[in-house]
Amino acid sequence: MTVHDLKAQRLYVDAALAAGQWLAVGTDQASYLRTVLRAPDGTGLLVFNCRDGEWSATLRHRGKRDVDLEIGHQTRVQSDGPDIDYLFAPLKRTRLDYMVQKATELGVARLMPVLTRRTIAERVNLDRMRANAVEAAEQCGILRVPEVAEPRPLMKVLDDWDPLRQLIFCDEAAVSTGPLNALGALPAGPLAVLIGPEGGFAPEERGALLEKPFVTVISLG
Repeated sequence: MTVHDLKAQRLYVDAALAAGQWLAVGTDQASYLRTVLRAPDGTGLLVFNCRDGEWSATLRHRGKRDVDLEIGHQTRVQSDGPDIDYLFAPLKRTRLDYMVQKATELGVARLMPVLTRRTIAERVNLDRMRANAVEAAEQCGILRVPEVAEPRPLMKVLDDWDPLRQLIFCDEAAVSTGPLNALGALPAGPLAVLIGPEGGFAPEERGALLEKPFVTVISLG
């Protein structure tokens, strides 16, 4: 098993990766490498694209602004984490940034904002969420970046739900019976976790969730 190099600078790229390939780095990433990291020509780093694993690369300056990457050898094969959707009521900007970073580090497959009766921040900057997810993946060493879904009303999400995906409902009003016991009884397969707004779920929302056969309730107490 290949061990992740915690000291190496990692960079997410969108292009396919193969030995001997040359990649032109985008403007924002080139500026980051040149002006923030001040990385000299010949600097070694690691790159990944969520499809082809992780590869070594060598930085090559081109002119005064552009940067190319010379792809070397594969350092890790692609590995996908668990099939877990993370559903959450949007938060205010700083808290949302932190939540996206930590959810990415924990390995969720998808980030899914849901709008509830008591949601505080109904406008979600999806580009900012994606950028935060990419940055978190680069820093923590994982090989995938979670998908970011468009915000949708909670009730609509429940109406369209795939019953084969179990939904773990984090309910502040649930009787505490030990979340490990509840989770241990779940069948193997895709999962989702639902976290509510700061003010909690409205009674009708909680009632709708408790009626669904694919919902498992765990206590936050």
